[in-house]
Amino acid sequence: MPFYPQERLALFIDGSNLYAAARALDFDIDYKRLLEVFAAKGHLVRAFYYTALVEDQEYSPIRPLVDWLDYNGYTMVTKPTKEFTDSAGRRKIKGNMDIELAIDVLEMAEHLDHVVIFSGDGDFRRLVEAVQSKGLRVSIVSTVRSQPPMVADELRRQADNFIELDDLRATIARDGGHGGHDHDHHGRQQDNDDDEDFVDDDYDDVETA
Repeated sequence: MPFYPQERLALFIDGSNLYAAARALDFDIDYKRLLEVFAAKGHLVRAFYYTALVEDQEYSPIRPLVDWLDYNGYTMVTKPTKEFTDSAGRRKIKGNMDIELAIDVLEMAEHLDHVVIFSGDGDFRRLVEAVQSKGLRVSIVSTVRSQPPMVADELRRQADNFIELDDLRATIARDGGHGGHDHDHHGRQQDNDDDEDFVDDDYDDVETA
């Protein structure tokens, strides 16, 4: 399914999901190039980027990217992560942005013709269906070329169009380097090791020990 020059389109980027997909394919995303690629496909109304932030850290490895995107054409949507200790005593950090993304898609729907969601999360299948019922077309950007595939089959089936992230590599990958959490002022990613586990999924509150 092509993009049409007259279409009003918006990007909704699930940051942690896109990062995981790109890392599985072993390349870094240049977010300036990504914006340019999709701006050339139609009338780009807005590009949203969703990520959870650890607020009590002296330095957050995702902060440079958040700041860069905020100054370079993206609308940032963030919220604090939640922290808990699992049964093995490991510190876990969870942050889920699904609700924020879904609300923004529904609120923007009347101003758009085409929604592009950068996520393979199957929880978005019902959102895609709801937006389609309003007459919009929906494209999903993720990958089936990782092991295991990053996109849920039900989401891929529901979407009007599936865009394989690996096919965008030549146009949106940054030159050199591999995936990670740190970002310089070009929106590039570098590896960052951390003793904490970050989980981006639905969660229940768990008391910390």
